[in-house]
Amino acid sequence: MLVHDPASGQIIAKLPETDPGELDAVLSEARAAQRPWAAEPIAERLRIMARFRELVDQRRDSLAETLTSETGKPITQARNELAGTLPRLDFFIQNTEAALADETVTASPDQGTEERISHEPVGVVANISAWNYPWFVGTNVFVPALLTGNAVLYKPSEFATLTGLAIAELLQEAGVPPAVFRTLVGAGDLGARLVEAGPDGLFFTGSHATGVRIAQAYARHLGVLQLELGGKDPAYVAADADVANAAASLADGAFYNNGQSCCSVERIYVHEAVHEQFVDAFVAAVDAMKMGDPREEDTYLGPLTRPAQADVLRRQVTQATAAGARVLRGGLQLPGPGTWFEPTVLVDVDHGMEVMREESFGPVIGIQAVTGDEEAATLMADTEYGLTAGVFSPSRQRAESLLGGLEVGSAYWNCCDRVSPTLPWSGRRHSGVGSTLSVSGIRAFTQPKAWHLRQP
Repeated sequence: MLVHDPASGQIIAKLPETDPGELDAVLSEARAAQRPWAAEPIAERLRIMARFRELVDQRRDSLAETLTSETGKPITQARNELAGTLPRLDFFIQNTEAALADETVTASPDQGTEERISHEPVGVVANISAWNYPWFVGTNVFVPALLTGNAVLYKPSEFATLTGLAIAELLQEAGVPPAVFRTLVGAGDLGARLVEAGPDGLFFTGSHATGVRIAQAYARHLGVLQLELGGKDPAYVAADADVANAAASLADGAFYNNGQSCCSVERIYVHEAVHEQFVDAFVAAVDAMKMGDPREEDTYLGPLTRPAQADVLRRQVTQATAAGARVLRGGLQLPGPGTWFEPTVLVDVDHGMEVMREESFGPVIGIQAVTGDEEAATLMADTEYGLTAGVFSPSRQRAESLLGGLEVGSAYWNCCDRVSPTLPWSGRRHSGVGSTLSVSGIRAFTQPKAWHLRQP
């Protein structure tokens, strides 16, 4: 497999691919290794993961350089991802033992019966991961999976394979046996074959369309399935909002990582009373974003990681402008090498346009004026996705009222594009099934066993 630098288009690595025909044997090896791993005391698994955390911390600069080289993520943002991974690791290390502890539900001395719940590992977990945040998305899955006693078959995206191999190297150096965590190198056909192999659990991060195909293919195995899919995340700027703060926050939420985030802000609704003021401040924030070589410290916008996404962005902009939208900034794909798309701000948009309904997953945003809270709520709910939504207003009551009526997994008041290890990360409808992070995201890799214990 060839690994390309998205900024230059040059080949930076040639990697041997995993033979799909070997997956049944790989799965068998993982099943054989999983039981001894689960039998290890939890203290030993925690010690190994703490050592992994130390290694990530020690080498995060070089790991960030690897991430930038294969995804085009600006180097400062790559470092931020590595730095942000550490508190997630801390959360899992600090909370897994308690999450796994047996729970006595009922003790009835008069009847001599104790009812208890234990939490056992799923078995072999396949993790088909994503390229846009391979450290965040990956550690959300394979770290709690390993800590709870599972073996992991990890297939990183073909656009982040070097990072996936680096993860495997660090885990094995920390003490995870090679058969307990194995990185599989390949593209979509390998992922499809992994689904067919029938691991005990399947955790996928990617698009809704691919998630549906995976769910259909995996259904016959009746294993544990979790899908972290896309979003069309809305935000509303109310008439009483701090416009300057909202514009700065939402510009960053829309264009950080080049808009290549499932929780990127993808559509903004602004009360008509502050619409013009907000748009001016938003455009000024976008104008301050430097696009260029992702290895330079002051670069904010790099190339698109997946060249094919440029076709989606061009189509959305073309369709919107044909229907009456105005382009205030950007709108064009720039010459190569590499795939570069200008940060694009559209106004005079409406829900007849694809850019306000379908995921962009790139540096394109539509801003629509609304008459008030009621219209904003209606438009925010007009989607098949349900990942995040935000409201900017000094009124907490207004925000909680609006957000409480939306089918989303995460609700933001005066912030956006934020993830915390202490809170579950989940989606509704087309945005996915299941959750990672929080204690729920630890127990997602376990199965409960009910104990009925009666004295003779």
